[in-house]
This record gives sequence, structure tokens and C-alpha cells, in this order.
Amino acid sequence: MSQSNSNDSAMVPSIVLQNITMDYPVKSEEKRFGWDTVRALDGINLVMYEGQSVGFFGQNGSGKSTMMRIIAGAERPSSGEVRVKSQPTLMGVRAALQPRLSGAKNIRIGCLAMGMTPEETEAAFPGIIELADIGDAIDRPMNTYSSGQGARLGFSIGLATNPEILIVDETLSTGDAAFAQRAEAKMQSLIDSAGTVLLVSHSPKQLETMCDRGVWIHEGKIIADGDVEGVSAKYQEWVTLKGANDFAAADEVIEQVRLGYSSPNIVFK
Repeated sequence: MSQSNSNDSAMVPSIVLQNITMDYPVKSEEKRFGWDTVRALDGINLVMYEGQSVGFFGQNGSGKSTMMRIIAGAERPSSGEVRVKSQPTLMGVRAALQPRLSGAKNIRIGCLAMGMTPEETEAAFPGIIELADIGDAIDRPMNTYSSGQGARLGFSIGLATNPEILIVDETLSTGDAAFAQRAEAKMQSLIDSAGTVLLVSHSPKQLETMCDRGVWIHEGKIIADGDVEGVSAKYQEWVTLKGANDFAAADEVIEQVRLGYSSPNIVFK
């Protein structure tokens, strides 16, 4: 399940991570006044390309969201280098919108916050409303929305800038099936125009449907990178064994996957 590099020379990188580590300070349980560190990411080397949709697998706490925030520029790694072709757009169901304002007002606030001009905001307004499809709720305060309505509106606002790099750190199942289809079509349009989509989801089937490449992060390290179906199959095998408390067999799967992965050697010239 190592990444195929046969066509890499013909592809244009959009995101490059070189030897990324991320440490967080935590209060030591053994030192009365001291601090320890927790390593969330450990030696990440990864290249993603124009026109790719990459799905990220891994249990909670594996480092997926930390990596997404680093790629988006929301956090600075403890060490290593990040290079991106353009400013990524990071979206999640907990978008920082104003709950007491209406959806319509939040559309304008969100667009302006992303750097759009007032004219661009007004031009994008109808398309955002159409994609979100939340009906009369668009004129109500967002604190009256269901989680699905809030997720759909935040996602639709994030796509208004037609970003070259889109990071979706959420599950699109918070919306209904019709919205999921519209969202997939919108992301596919981005990919077709040489964009790059990174998707984090707890649903392996969703990643298989929406992505062509899979990356498995385990305990802060990449252990698999390749065809999304192959990565998903091994990940689901591991999850099933772990859920059945067959920890020895689950550890064997992890070791097998590790042995099949080779980290790329990244050199900047």
C-alpha cells in the first residue's frame, strides 16, 4: 500500500509537508511544577497534487485534524516545512459564524472574512443559498438551526471563493442525501479544475466514494498511502479486530501496513 510514484513526474504538487512534527505541552502528572510534551505528529513527509482528492483515515487522536490545521496555516508545526500552492480553505461543521445573526447576514460576514469584495459577495450570494438549501431558515438566527443546517450553510459559504485547496474536516453526513450529492458535485468540479481536496471523515465508505487516494495516520505517523480502496480495506479490518477486542490481531494488521509503506524522500531545490 505504498504510494505509487509512477506518474508523479507528470503531476504538479499543491501541498508539500517535509518532516513535520507537532508537540503540545501538557501538565506533568509526575512533576509538581513541570510540563511534559505530547507529540501529535511525528516526522510527516507527504506530497499532494493538483486534481487529487485525498481521504484521511485514523482513529480519534491520531493527528488528522492537527495536520489539517497545519496545512491551512492555523497552527505552526514544532519543526519541518510546509509549502502550499495557494491559501487552503479549512472548513468544518463548527464554522466560526455568528449564532445570533441570520444565515443571510452570516453569508455576507463569512464571504468578507474570506477576502471577497462586497461585489463578489453579492454575486456569490444566490449560489450559496442554492447549495445550502435551508429554505426560510436563511432569514432566521443561526442559533435556531439544527446541526445539519448549520453544517450545510458553513460548507456552502466556504466554497464560495472556489478555493484551489479545500480541506473538509467534517463528515458530510450531517446534511441530507440531496445536499451530500450537491457537495460532492461541487468538490468534483474543483478537482476537475486542477484543485486539491483533503477530506477527513469517520466513514471509510464516504472516503472511498469521494476520494481517489487514501492516507492512514496512526499515532501521529503515516503508515499507509495509496489507492483509497486498499487503504480503506486494511483500516476497516483493523477497526473490526479492535472492536472485537482482538488486540493481538489488530496489532498484526498495523505492523503489516507499516511494512508496506515507504515514506517519500522530499528535497527542496
